[in-house]
Amino acid sequence: MRLPKEVIIPDEKLTRYLLVPRNWDDKSKYLAQAGFTQRNPDDLKEALTALAATSETVQDGTNEYGEFLRTDGALTGPNGRELPVAAIWLRWRMDGSVHFVTLKPRKEK
Repeated sequence: MRLPKEVIIPDEKLTRYLLVPRNWDDKSKYLAQAGFTQRNPDDLKEALTALAATSETVQDGTNEYGEFLRTDGALTGPNGRELPVAAIWLRWRMDGSVHFVTLKPRKEK
């Protein structure tokens, strides 16, 4: 299964969460290894969009808002480095739109 071409990736998820250093659950240092920073959030959005378009998607649970989906793959950063990640998406029950929720670093086997 693949995600639809039109996925929603809120800018705030990138500029106020993923690319911001945090005391707990910090992802900014991991993303910085590939050159993703607060100065280039559009690069991260493009990489997430490419991951969504090219990776197989699996169901990863449900809740009252909809169905969680997971895409495992690599984000290619501005410096050319690839970072293995699991991206989490939510297909909203009310309208079927697919929204980016978060990503998790993934260890290569």
